Amino acid sequence: MELTDLPNIGPKLAENLCRVGVTTPEQLRELGAQESFLRIRAQVDPTACFHQLTALAGAEDGIPKKALSQEKKAALRTFFDSL
Repeated sequence: MELTDLPNIGPKLAENLCRVGVTTPEQLRELGAQESFLRIRAQVDPTACFHQLTALAGAEDGIPKKALSQEKKAALRTFFDSL
């Protein structure tokens, strides 16, 4: 399975993940959406946005980002706003 086989992961986000050492869906699940996002922000794209974080969280859970629960979105927003 490739990163782009996951929901929400297009070629650009897959490229960003690969550039920070996340090359498989298993590695994304192990590292988690928040840590993956932090690495992308620190090493690849300092302007990475909230939508990229929710895309990663959905991919980690195997669901489209629009299917994330309101509670999960709120927790992600709190995390994002703390950066």
